[in-house]
Amino acid sequence: MSASAWLDDAILYQIYPQSFADSDGDGIGDFPGALERLDYLRWLGVTTIWLSPCFASPFGDAGYDVADYLTVAPRYGANDDLTALVEAARTRGIRVMLDLVAGHTSDQHPWFRASAADSDDHRYIWRTTPAAGWVASPGSRPGYYLPNFFAIQPALNFGYARRHPEEPWRQGVDDEGPQANRAALREIMGFWFDRGIAGFRVDMAASLVKDDPGHVETAKLWQQTRQWLDSAYPDRVLVSEWGDPATAVRAGFHADFFLHFRGRAFGSLWNNRTGTHDPSWGDGPCYFDADATGAVDEFLAEWRDARSATQGLGHVALPSSNHDFSRLACGPRTRDQLAPAFALLLTWPTLPTLYYGDEIGMRYLPGLPDVEGSTLGPTYNRAGSRTPMQWDPGDNAGFSTAPADKLYLPIDPDPNRPDVASQRTDPGSLLNTVRRLIELRRTAPALRTGGEVEVLHAGYPFVYVRGGTHLVVVNPAGERRAVTAPVGVWADLDSQGVTVADGEIVAEPVSYGVFAAV
Repeated sequence: MSASAWLDDAILYQIYPQSFADSDGDGIGDFPGALERLDYLRWLGVTTIWLSPCFASPFGDAGYDVADYLTVAPRYGANDDLTALVEAARTRGIRVMLDLVAGHTSDQHPWFRASAADSDDHRYIWRTTPAAGWVASPGSRPGYYLPNFFAIQPALNFGYARRHPEEPWRQGVDDEGPQANRAALREIMGFWFDRGIAGFRVDMAASLVKDDPGHVETAKLWQQTRQWLDSAYPDRVLVSEWGDPATAVRAGFHADFFLHFRGRAFGSLWNNRTGTHDPSWGDGPCYFDADATGAVDEFLAEWRDARSATQGLGHVALPSSNHDFSRLACGPRTRDQLAPAFALLLTWPTLPTLYYGDEIGMRYLPGLPDVEGSTLGPTYNRAGSRTPMQWDPGDNAGFSTAPADKLYLPIDPDPNRPDVASQRTDPGSLLNTVRRLIELRRTAPALRTGGEVEVLHAGYPFVYVRGGTHLVVVNPAGERRAVTAPVGVWADLDSQGVTVADGEIVAEPVSYGVFAAV
């Protein structure tokens, strides 16, 4: 099956491996633990797993500081354990994607150690004089290197789009060092493709070529990579962390996410300024709050622009949350208010991505310590979105048999915390709601990624028709709302608090409904 064909029908599920399932009792999740939970993911309806970085690392930034791209971190198992997970997932109809940190490595990577000892090595970006943001060489090579984020993450040299006479150390994109790094990316991807990996989510994909106005040269790099991929591995995919689908998809990616750090498409939906909130991302109410002070206009405007630019080329992906920002359940928004959000996520023509635990309403946990670089500022601690998966009501929520003080991060101490086992037996639970919506999407092609949508009411409730056949009503407001219904007879496929009758849609507080034309 071609990459575009299977991605059209995909339900992505992001696993933060150190927090998902611990099989050996050391307090950290691992591949055998994830393998044991594959039947749950198949039951839920997941078709594709995305594993956050799982390569060898000193874990100064939770694995986004890679020390060896071809070897998995021992905390998760061995390479054979990953390939066993991939094979077991395949037998259940689930693909596995990895996270590729393309723009930088750990300062412990052998490439960097060699570069720090050899002034003729141009795999990284070096200068001879100090400058703000640059880091002194840790080796015998004199000078300073450019990090991408933390000082422990030296930027790989993919060249500069613009040379500068006063900065002779800037290399062009076609120089030896940048070209060697492009080749290395293909080698890394090919190594894992040959072991059954279905694709990569590429971390900070826009960050490679430096001083690149409009990301022109970075786009060329990924377009060339896509040409290689289509020729050598036509059924594999590249999904970017770019945050600008209109640019990223035209640059060669199969999909790109609406994210918190670029534009308001994502923030205007979910971001209630609680937990991992950076004021630079823009303030303002979000639509999915019960106070009904938000709007879908910003989301719709950006989505329409992105849809126009990506039509026929790839997809806009919409996540419930991820490891870098607050979960859907954060601050005053509880799991009892999340069903309408999942109704949108799973019926809008974007590519849906569920972050582990969101399907049961796990909450962002405030006040945690800095763990493996999780804290980025006084109001921005990512650890609260990385706590262990809550599998059952027992010790450590079924995540691990380790003593509680040995866990990677603490379990949510709330005695009413949600868990998978309890919600599976409750037909009205959030988990079963999400499962029904996923199944509805699977059986109704009109509801899938990329299809047509007509917006009928862009307020509270949000009302739209998919493919001319399916009516969706979403009301996160904490009050009853009513609007005119479209002409026709509509059969209730799945709803909570929404009725369509006598030419009127009535949406009770915090409700949703999916209906089919009769």
